[in-house]
Amino acid sequence: MELECKTTHLNCYDTVLDTTLYQEETLESIVPDACPDILRIVDTEAVVCLKSKEAQEGRIEVAGTARCAVLYVPDGAEGLRRMTISIPFTCSAEHAGLGSSCRLMAVPRVQAADARSLNPRKVLTRVSLAVEVQVFAPRTASFCDGVECESAAGIQQLGETQSACLVIAVEEKPFTFSDDLNLSGSKPAMEELLKSRVDLRCSESKIIGNKLIFKGEAELQLLYREPSGAICPASFELPFSQIMEVSGVEEDADCTLQVLLTGCDCSLDGGEGHTVAVSLAMLAQAVVREERQIALLSDVYSTVYELNAERRPYTFYRLMEHTERRVMVREILETVTPAREVCDVYVTVGAVSQSREGSQVNLSAETTVNVVYRGEDGSLCTVARTLPCSCSVELAEGASCTCRCTCPGERFATPAGGGIEVRYPLDFRYLALMPHNTTGVYDIRLDESALRNTAGQPSIVLRMVGEGERLWDIAKAYGTTMDDIVQANALGEDVLPMGQLLLIPKKR
Repeated sequence: MELECKTTHLNCYDTVLDTTLYQEETLESIVPDACPDILRIVDTEAVVCLKSKEAQEGRIEVAGTARCAVLYVPDGAEGLRRMTISIPFTCSAEHAGLGSSCRLMAVPRVQAADARSLNPRKVLTRVSLAVEVQVFAPRTASFCDGVECESAAGIQQLGETQSACLVIAVEEKPFTFSDDLNLSGSKPAMEELLKSRVDLRCSESKIIGNKLIFKGEAELQLLYREPSGAICPASFELPFSQIMEVSGVEEDADCTLQVLLTGCDCSLDGGEGHTVAVSLAMLAQAVVREERQIALLSDVYSTVYELNAERRPYTFYRLMEHTERRVMVREILETVTPAREVCDVYVTVGAVSQSREGSQVNLSAETTVNVVYRGEDGSLCTVARTLPCSCSVELAEGASCTCRCTCPGERFATPAGGGIEVRYPLDFRYLALMPHNTTGVYDIRLDESALRNTAGQPSIVLRMVGEGERLWDIAKAYGTTMDDIVQANALGEDVLPMGQLLLIPKKR
């Protein structure tokens, strides 16, 4: 007699790799002929842009450029000057599960950048990078949820429903922003653009039909030198709104969306120094997870024939938490000379780690805050300090946790007694999943030539229910059905109290 498994097929993605790659690059550069000699380097800040990412058989590769702005005091000239140095980087990782069909998500960030002058016309620049990568492999998951057969076979089936958080869609979309931005009337004119940085934030995302609609802001922060030689900041909020194609997901699905730079160009436009031409290239990367209910055939037997069921293990993950915790960092940085005013402040995020004690998970990150300030004697100076930050969350034991850390929003720095007081926010965004292991039937073989051996089995059996025993287990052990036991004992439900004496009728 032929038995056919009823199989459910589900298209989803497996997480093949979730790690952070670390890379350090150095480059010697000659000061351009149009720039004066270097007397003293004041500050070095880098902005990283992703250029390419590729998944291959057994390997991934991520490439980009770190554009470093080296600010220095010139020899024999007034005012701060800038030297721009572009440092290319390529990092890779190997893993047996990688293939060309995998979807690769990559988010590079700068951990630190510095430069030193080898001589007045030569600079050695170093940049330390971290690239967070996630790789998803497409697959079709198949689950047997039942058996189709003739009633004469006496097939008994036990099904269960598992809740599983699955990655259903992994998509990306490149987009651009270009505009001419005007300084406010209260700002002095720009003579030279010294630095630019862009903070990208996604403030809203929503799935409607097969569209993922997301909105956010690109906060552009500029540092420039005015004609008098003073250093001035300027900032602009550049909103964006985009639509990304997604398919096969419900509108209440959980979406992780990250927007990053793939290109950034800022330059003075016009001779009056009040307009900046800005061109940004960005890439939005989305990972969509959805809670699905999966029907699974967990056990099967026949009351008539000998039956052999092949089983396989399954691990399902349930979404525990996907949220964000903000920590405010506040510290006073000691300075060598008293600070008269702060010209610039920025923060880089280093290594992110976690530790667990029971149900408490401690998320921690190293941040480095850099402040460019003018001392009381009028000289430009820099102070930098690495500050550890942590955040504790309650997660049930056994839950896995992945965490990303960013420094969004405005950073504050102001002269204070003995140094400079800094304040900035740090967001820990974490995803917690709880694994559940089970087994399910995937193949069944029934031998019609081998009847179930009931010889020597009495027609009536009295059986006491053991601790944790199910009605299914008892029925299967004696080759009868749960319905027969329920009717013979006038049971109202399938829950069996331990120690109850049951009458087990023989299946005829």
